[in-house]
Amino acid sequence: MAFQFPFKFAGPASDALSGDRTRPSKMMEYDQLLVWVTVLLMLFGMVMVYSASIALPDSPKYANYKTTYFLQRQAIFIMVSMLAGFFVFRIPVTVWQRYASTLFVGSLALLALVLVPHVGFSVNGAQRWLDLKFFKLQPSEVMKIAAVLYAADYTVRKQEYMHKLTKGFLPMAGAIGLVGLLLLLEPDLGAFGVIVCIAMGILFLGGINAVWFGGIGALLVTIFGAIIFFSPFRRARMFAYLNPWEEGNSLDKAYQLTHSLIAFGRGEWFGVGLGASVEKLHYLPEAHTDFLMAVIGEELGLAGVVVVIAMFYWLVKRAFDIGRQAIAIDQTFAGLAAKGIGIWIGVQTFINMGVNLGLLPTKGLTLPLMSYGGSGVLINCVGLAILLRIDYENRVLMRGGRP
Repeated sequence: MAFQFPFKFAGPASDALSGDRTRPSKMMEYDQLLVWVTVLLMLFGMVMVYSASIALPDSPKYANYKTTYFLQRQAIFIMVSMLAGFFVFRIPVTVWQRYASTLFVGSLALLALVLVPHVGFSVNGAQRWLDLKFFKLQPSEVMKIAAVLYAADYTVRKQEYMHKLTKGFLPMAGAIGLVGLLLLLEPDLGAFGVIVCIAMGILFLGGINAVWFGGIGALLVTIFGAIIFFSPFRRARMFAYLNPWEEGNSLDKAYQLTHSLIAFGRGEWFGVGLGASVEKLHYLPEAHTDFLMAVIGEELGLAGVVVVIAMFYWLVKRAFDIGRQAIAIDQTFAGLAAKGIGIWIGVQTFINMGVNLGLLPTKGLTLPLMSYGGSGVLINCVGLAILLRIDYENRVLMRGGRP
């Protein structure tokens, strides 16, 4: 018996093969600028990852690595992610809505699996990865896109109850609370913060009662404050963030922050030149992942930082424009999902840049599309491919066709 996918691939290519002539045009219409901005961010990130990691083999930890190790792996990650994005783009939005709950439950299972001894992979004291031999999967990244789709589907299904606490908010709060519990056991407070922002943002856009929303927001601030207060290492990190240049802090909890600020200071207006960073020479830890923006600031200066910020701003704004357009043509799930993707990319980018610039306490969140890491780039591409699909279906529907 031949294997069959539980859905039909949709798009101009499949229509051409099946002889479908219902479309007004044979041309595949998609947002080319969105694709180019995404590709440029990934390629720019790959260049900066290479620059930030080229000196790592000089340290004992990476002594067996080649100078091009991280460059080669990031290039492979990008190619695989673009292929995955092409595959995801072919899947109709209705399929994502149909399987949103299943994807969410599956992501919960992965978050639980990563905590199982000898199954989850630990790095620097955090158990956040599943070692698949050829690839280390980070389930928290999968949960981000699962949270977007689940929150959008939940809001559509519970639209009539959005003004009620028990039927509208509490079930969603319970689901996100379970996600938070699993993430805090890893621990990964940063990912939990992003997922909470995604869920709350979509519920707000979906019409949740404003009074409840305000109260819940205050409660969440209290909860996060309590988590920091009752966690000694998080509390110490917060105090170090408030006074990073104090001698004890600058050599301990605020070490990354102070060297990140030094990197930005050295960059000034136009940077010290590509590849000429000093801070990446074993002064700034995780320069190719969490603190890639600091290397950009040092080597390319304020000019380079502004370009990156502008590209991410355009990406987030475009996601909200696509979402607003989808809602205008009664594609509510698609619209909320598009805006959720915008919230996800925007919030994670803001937190990463805020940490690098000393505006926020240090958290282990990567810069979307740019920082080194297979899971992050892959899931970012999947999310943006869904966004591209939503835009494509918007265009088809507005021209009188069928997506």
